[in-house]
Amino acid sequence: MRTAQAAVGLEGEVEVLLAGDRTLRRLNREYRGKDKATDVLSFPAAEELAGTHGGDLAISLDTAKRQAVEQGHGLRDEVRVLLLHGLLHLSGMDHETDCGEMAERESGLRGKLRLPNGLIARAGVEVATAKARSRFPEGMTERKTKAKRAAKASDAKGAKFKREGREVKRSGVRA
Repeated sequence: MRTAQAAVGLEGEVEVLLAGDRTLRRLNREYRGKDKATDVLSFPAAEELAGTHGGDLAISLDTAKRQAVEQGHGLRDEVRVLLLHGLLHLSGMDHETDCGEMAERESGLRGKLRLPNGLIARAGVEVATAKARSRFPEGMTERKTKAKRAAKASDAKGAKFKREGREVKRSGVRA
């Protein structure tokens, strides 16, 4: 964790919650409006805590176990992949809006940290495979994707959460 955090360049303490799918589903529903479990959630620190607190991560060990089996590596490696992905989000990167910068950075850091294929790289393979199997014209799929991204960005901007008994406006929880 410390090595990955230093490689990302994120300052401050990062708290990590290791939980199950049920907890991640609740958090994903509460902060992102998505009623489903996910592998990792990133909660950036409020501006007034910058420098001392880097943010919070929540990782589903249930999902991490499934993904480790699917990818042919151990749970430890999968959790390390999820930690790196979450740390990149905490540093301000967002693969849903950045034209590939986070994917490139994650790929370089995975090599440096000797980690297996990361989440963005996997999603790229899954997207390419899904497009190849799609019964819809490619343009229609792209339009739907753009509309979904715009809706996600709008939902994330309004996310709030309670920290230490007061409301803090979030810059967006990311998965």
